[in-house]
Amino acid sequence: MAGNESQVDPSEAVRAAVGAVQEPVLRLPIGDLGMVRGIAVDGSTAVVAIAEPLPDRGHWARLEDAVRAAGLTVDGVERVDVDLRQMGEGELPEVARVLKGEPPPNPLAVVDANAPVHEHPRPRVNPFTNARTRILAIASGKGGVGKSSVTTNLSIALAQRGRRVAVVDADVWGFSLPRMLGVTHPPDLIDDVLVPPEVHGVDVISMGFFTREDEAVVWRGPMLHKALEQFLTDVHWGDPDYLVIDLPPGTGDVSISIAQFLPRAEVVIVTTPQLAAQKVAQRAGVMAAKVNLDVVGVIENMSWFRGDDGKRYELFGAGGGGELARRLGVPLLGQIPLVPALRTGGDEGVPIVVGAPDDEASQVFRAVAARLDTELAPTKRSHPQLRIQS
Repeated sequence: MAGNESQVDPSEAVRAAVGAVQEPVLRLPIGDLGMVRGIAVDGSTAVVAIAEPLPDRGHWARLEDAVRAAGLTVDGVERVDVDLRQMGEGELPEVARVLKGEPPPNPLAVVDANAPVHEHPRPRVNPFTNARTRILAIASGKGGVGKSSVTTNLSIALAQRGRRVAVVDADVWGFSLPRMLGVTHPPDLIDDVLVPPEVHGVDVISMGFFTREDEAVVWRGPMLHKALEQFLTDVHWGDPDYLVIDLPPGTGDVSISIAQFLPRAEVVIVTTPQLAAQKVAQRAGVMAAKVNLDVVGVIENMSWFRGDDGKRYELFGAGGGGELARRLGVPLLGQIPLVPALRTGGDEGVPIVVGAPDDEASQVFRAVAARLDTELAPTKRSHPQLRIQS
């Protein structure tokens, strides 16, 4: 009978459609995040109240458009008005709980006022321990070889291939990635969860966000270890395809800690053409072998300078990258020329793969990214034990 037919509540239909919209920065459904605060339907008009946990970084308009488009998919709805506001401080803990994957509080639980209070009732979980994310640790034996420039441009080149990329600037003494990437604001905070800024398709966290650029970080091993752990566990990374880590030069505490936190990491070693630099860079390969990390390849930076006459000038010698790759038994992924735009791009926050995409160096970065993403993907290659050849 027609009178017994169930009627779909239009407000619930709008709530279901709108709740599936992803928050642009957090990349989770706004319904799961508890952002949908109210739905009202009057005839063909729906009014949707949304509370946003993050300040407007230019993404609120995109969220409004997505909510409006989702509401219009509901039969009978011809207009959607969106009331978007910033969440209050008291609303943020529940969003943080969702981001950390914690269960909602049990409303029937009995609270014992005499029970001891623990600051961290649930230990933070390293999201990269068993995740599908591929981890690339960019290492070098010494400073001054352009490791951070390689990290910056390689990360963006991977993002340009449609991959979701996260970057950790683990060079806690010589942090430089915020400037090189052109980051314009620090991480946002949702209760006790950091949300990294995104630039050029890359999410980034760095010690540079927590200390002045001209201030020295004078820390011993345990403090460095804790800081790196927090970079991994206190940050909402989502589920990136790649985590790229800019390691400090050498083989000290930070590199050892990364090996403990991320035992699946693959090491890419950066060197210059000088044979002396290659000898030093080899130590990074030895370190990787001792902590059971795979070395996936070598990148040679500053390989040559091309003059106005079109000729290559090998200012720092030749052959170091190829010799290091041979000794480690891994491929030479690419040779990056020395071009002024690579330096100026890092100083100005416009990486060369963005500011000069047709440059010779940009083409090498894209080729290295493509090779890592396809030919040298874990499913496409074997993992032989590293052998240092004489």
